[in-house]
Amino acid sequence: MLGLDELDVLYDASAEALWTFMRPAVRPSFTPTMLGDFAAWQRLIASHFGPTGVPLKYLVLGSRAPGVFCFGGDLELFQGLIRSGNREGLAAYGYRCVEILYRNITALDLPILTIGLVQGQALGGGFEALLSFDHIIAERGSTFGLPEVMFGLFPGMGAHAILSRKLGAAMADRVILSNETYSAEQMYDLGIVHQLAEPGEGMAAVRDFMAKSSRRHAGLIGARRASRRANPITLEELRDIVDHWADAALQLREQDLKLMQRLASAQARLPRAASAA
Repeated sequence: MLGLDELDVLYDASAEALWTFMRPAVRPSFTPTMLGDFAAWQRLIASHFGPTGVPLKYLVLGSRAPGVFCFGGDLELFQGLIRSGNREGLAAYGYRCVEILYRNITALDLPILTIGLVQGQALGGGFEALLSFDHIIAERGSTFGLPEVMFGLFPGMGAHAILSRKLGAAMADRVILSNETYSAEQMYDLGIVHQLAEPGEGMAAVRDFMAKSSRRHAGLIGARRASRRANPITLEELRDIVDHWADAALQLREQDLKLMQRLASAQARLPRAASAA
């Protein structure tokens, strides 16, 4: 895992926790390189950790990008694929995303709790990815949103399937279609964020959660498994939604693609500006 290009990984033996931080080389989005790292990361965890390997109770994901958890889909890539009419490429990208998402939803079939740590903006596919975690801790000031409707599209990598189960269809539609930015406090009130932390104290909040959960870890694992059984999400469902998304993407107009480009450019500038500040 130390050889991954865009993921920093640290094992805490005392807490039996694997901390991972996204470290994007270009922009804080799910580029093909980032997705490749995630696939390798999951494969290595599944083969080396757990009851027959290195002890593991908690899997934590955060980000090194200043002020950003993740902006989600690779908008630069999408534009090229759409302009060339490459539906196969769009679908392949989406399948790769939801396969990683699904493995996280099922906790890699290991007796672990997954924790998403948000210290900034979680937009689009970044927000969708967070929804696959068992426990989300967000620092106050963090923001969440699904901006795809701005350019005539919809989130195609998990939002519909997960939010409709967590919030019900009507509220899920409101979050998905409103093009609103939600605060960490609003997401907490909706039950999406499970715990709030003060700015700069997110990692401490994660450590505190793990310490307090240690004795009841088995019960929490059982509860999460029961929840997945009561509200099952299949990989087939996720892939079907990707197919709808790929078809819709090819219908975007030139003005939609130009707006997508402006959004991609703005997203690329934000982390650089924060680093220079």
